[in-house]
Amino acid sequence: MEVYCTRPHCPRPQNNFPDLDDHGTLRTVQQKYCTTCGMPLILVGRYLPTRLLGRGGFGAAFLARDRYTPGMRKCVVKQFQPAGNLSPTQLQLAQDLFEREAVVLEDIGHLHEQIPDLFAYFPVIVPSLQPGQQDQFFYLVQEYIDGQDLEQELAQKGKYSEQEVLEILREILKLLKFVHEKGIIHRDIKPSNIMRHRNGKLYLLDFGAVKQVTNAPIGGSGASTGIYSMGFAPPEQMSGGQVFPSTDLYALAVTTLMLLTGETQITQLFDGYSNQWKWQSHVTVSTHLADILDKMLLSAANLRYQSAQEVLVALDAPQKPVPSTKIHSRQPAVTPQQQQIQTQPQVQKPSPPTAPAHHFSLIKVLTRAAFSGFEGALITIGLLTLLKSPIITLAASSVILLGLILAQWKQWIGGSDLFIFPAITLPIVLLFLRGSLTIQEVVILSIAAALVAIAVTALFRLIYKLLSLIL
Repeated sequence: MEVYCTRPHCPRPQNNFPDLDDHGTLRTVQQKYCTTCGMPLILVGRYLPTRLLGRGGFGAAFLARDRYTPGMRKCVVKQFQPAGNLSPTQLQLAQDLFEREAVVLEDIGHLHEQIPDLFAYFPVIVPSLQPGQQDQFFYLVQEYIDGQDLEQELAQKGKYSEQEVLEILREILKLLKFVHEKGIIHRDIKPSNIMRHRNGKLYLLDFGAVKQVTNAPIGGSGASTGIYSMGFAPPEQMSGGQVFPSTDLYALAVTTLMLLTGETQITQLFDGYSNQWKWQSHVTVSTHLADILDKMLLSAANLRYQSAQEVLVALDAPQKPVPSTKIHSRQPAVTPQQQQIQTQPQVQKPSPPTAPAHHFSLIKVLTRAAFSGFEGALITIGLLTLLKSPIITLAASSVILLGLILAQWKQWIGGSDLFIFPAITLPIVLLFLRGSLTIQEVVILSIAAALVAIAVTALFRLIYKLLSLIL
């Protein structure tokens, strides 16, 4: 039987013991030691590591057998192996957080079938390779999930379809909803931490809170302890700040991009200059899914979805059929109703050739009001100089002003006419028809009339909009 030595940096960790192939001997043997470094191999007299599954910055995982179960149950033994050069404070915090991972699994592993259960947690003290010293290692033992993680699956099958990604999203979101409701933030969602069992069920792995130790430089070297997975962590996590449920949702969205695009170097999809993910040109997806992922990927935590349930609701929201769209640039979100307007031909009733366009922009409306006020003042001053009677002047000016407004409404005058008319009328009034008024008084009165017209028009427009909302 092959037994793997768990001492870090053991030069030849594989050990072969033919006598352990006999289950009777395997159950009764007291201990076996590494033939290279002398490390005890049967952990706490029970667990026999058989091969290395993987290593990280703070630990290693081994496939092991539990000799105290009838079928020699397979399990995963995780060993805490901190990187070198940690300060005593960092080391103690790392150890505390490794233990917290065990506590989390103990609390929730048995409550949800898609989270590995915790079997054991223990320290092992052994003689060091340095004479006269001892080494202490910490282990946790958890349920073994027989299958492949999504990173391995991606390497084999290539990028995922939108339907496949949606199935994964929904399943992991339901898991995260359960985890978050227990007050736990996973902090390390990525394809390698999502395992698909041989039966097709997805599991969420590695509640390694140990990755939250510190982000401070060690020994002034500028090195980091690597408390997050680069590319998957949002800004608040990378800066060492507080994390939220939306922190996990961000990482899940990045995971989705990796599966959709097949891009294993996920940071290649992030544009540091604009601080945005530029992924749409790499894949064809529906606008509905693209909008959801873009919101999950927002830099500000408070602008993302705030819970897994919110994302599930958004995914399940009824949508009108929209053809898949290859997005080439980051476009504003478009509602299904707007898409329908854009994609369906517009059927318009024919209108008479002389039908006036009655809807103007606010700037056009106020410009026309200013013209009417300015021109009306000049006409009134000129007529008063000629007619000498205020009553007749007022009546005549009103008629002319109404005629100007009607001409604008019918679009008989407009555009450059609004500047040509005053440019002609103003010199005539100033030179011949200003009566006893000075040039400055004529200009001031005309501008004042224009401003009053603008104010009155804006007021009536506001009243009209308010009445429209009420009625």
